[in-house]
Amino acid sequence: MKAVKYALISLFLAAMCFATAVSAQDTGVEAVKTDDAKASEAKPTATPESENATAEDDVILPYYDNYLKEYRLGPSDVITVEVFGQCPDYCKAGITVPPNARISYPLVPGGIFVAGRTVEQVAAEVTKKLNEYIIDPKVTVTLDKAVSTRYSVMGKVASPGVRAMDRKISVYEAILDAGGVAKGGDKKRAYIVSYAPDGHLTKREVSISDMESGKTAMVFLAPGDQVFVPGKGFGIDTIFDVLGKASVVRFLFGSPF
Repeated sequence: MKAVKYALISLFLAAMCFATAVSAQDTGVEAVKTDDAKASEAKPTATPESENATAEDDVILPYYDNYLKEYRLGPSDVITVEVFGQCPDYCKAGITVPPNARISYPLVPGGIFVAGRTVEQVAAEVTKKLNEYIIDPKVTVTLDKAVSTRYSVMGKVASPGVRAMDRKISVYEAILDAGGVAKGGDKKRAYIVSYAPDGHLTKREVSISDMESGKTAMVFLAPGDQVFVPGKGFGIDTIFDVLGKASVVRFLFGSPF
């Protein structure tokens, strides 16, 4: 009889333990679901504005990054040379390119000529020089400050002048940086004056008004370009015909009329 009684008690205790375990498991599942729900609620929802901003970044940032990679070095630019695992012996930060465009570097007699080269081309040159002393050197050259390439904005703008081209810049941005179109300036007709490969000046007409309204795509400047905003009813052809090539260059870099 006692055996039966003990057996019944054991069964009862086992059933209670099982029920407790199931209840704890269910509670744990509910807790996980609750945590997941809270996490889902806390997670920010993408808005059209944020999606548009991301899309714009995806388009614009690579454009600027590519400009810096394609940038041709010149005097006064500042670069940094790093060799993986070889710092500080072969790492140099804040190198200002001198007027002769030849930077000094360890183990390279006479230095390295960098004018007209991209940072990737300079890295390749440094790698070639170090191959004689270091096994498989990993060289990185970065552009810290770009000041050698310039553009100018002249004519009917608030603050005409020559500026450093430290990034890829559109005609619209260039005019805004120059204080915008001044009173009497023609926003429907602006001109980009560039040097052709043969040394001659070429011109291209663009409309600032159309860029502002989104009717036309932004036009970006090349290094050395000059932007000219004429007065209303004034044509840039008059400058080319009357002053001639040499005078035009002096005019564009001198005081606006």
